[in-house]
Amino acid sequence: MSDGWTTIESDPGVFFQLIREFGVKGVQVDELWSLDSHTLASIKPVYGLIFLFKWVAEKDLRPVDNNSVGNVFFAKQVITNACATQAILSVLMNSRSLDLGQELTQFRDFTADFPPDMKGLAISNSESIRQAHNSFARPEPIVPDEREASKDDDAFHFISYVHVNGTLYELDGLKDGPIPLASCSEDEWLEKVVPEIQSRMAKYAEKEVRFNIMAVVGDRLEAAERKAAELQALKKLAEAERLHNNSTSSTSVDSNQAACTLLPGGDDEELSNKIMSLDAELAVIGAEVKEERDKRARWANENIRRRHNYVPFLFNMLRLIAEKGQMDKLIERARAQKKQKLAGDGQ
Repeated sequence: MSDGWTTIESDPGVFFQLIREFGVKGVQVDELWSLDSHTLASIKPVYGLIFLFKWVAEKDLRPVDNNSVGNVFFAKQVITNACATQAILSVLMNSRSLDLGQELTQFRDFTADFPPDMKGLAISNSESIRQAHNSFARPEPIVPDEREASKDDDAFHFISYVHVNGTLYELDGLKDGPIPLASCSEDEWLEKVVPEIQSRMAKYAEKEVRFNIMAVVGDRLEAAERKAAELQALKKLAEAERLHNNSTSSTSVDSNQAACTLLPGGDDEELSNKIMSLDAELAVIGAEVKEERDKRARWANENIRRRHNYVPFLFNMLRLIAEKGQMDKLIERARAQKKQKLAGDGQ
């Protein structure tokens, strides 16, 4: 890999692994298919949104906040292909409740009073950030000649939306500073950001439908496992209390009888109902834990495939096919299929 920065795929599994390699804990990334209030409420806490869209050169007359240095982490993008990582960092660095890990915490503290262009240069000079970003570079054993981008090339860009100190900001590394969108509380910012995103999507809707929105949210697996542990503890307490009640009742002896008598009461029935209710909750939360674990396993497998170099396998497969004398037949079959397809398309 050269000293450049590779393009990386807009995928929650990629972003999740990238965040983990930064050393950040307690968060994951979910892809959003809807911006309705129910969906947004169901994924809280949300630390920020990342929006991918086809970039179009245009004049933006919205004012930037030039007095935000030291309050809002905003970095100018000075590196080609780094907008995905910068969008992620824009969300992470502006949250004071996340465990960023030692490296990013030190980086944020060190660059806190830097102007945006110096923050961008600091990112470009961070070897650990660059290595984490480039860990998703696709193996390129055959490197094509570089060419200048043309006006017909599609260019996609990532920006972030975050809530900082009572203000909703749009953070776009291609701008000169953070753009304040609305004054709002922590509970209101998701409601405020929806029309902003919808407006941007509508702006290009006639010509472009390729958009992607991802939310940086709390770690769902950690939350579900924590909830399951709490429910298990409550269930054990209820079972212990019921056992204690039954044990106490069974040793109550009638003064006129030598036999022990079990004295069922309302408390025991109430505890039994409580245990049944806890079992039902545990079943639901257990399904959530399984779903999240399965998702993490799927992400891990997909990331392995992304990073694997399949070219040696393909070269060897083609060599073996040629050695067995089957290459010419396969080529002729492919040509015939292509000719048939072209003929069908022309009808």
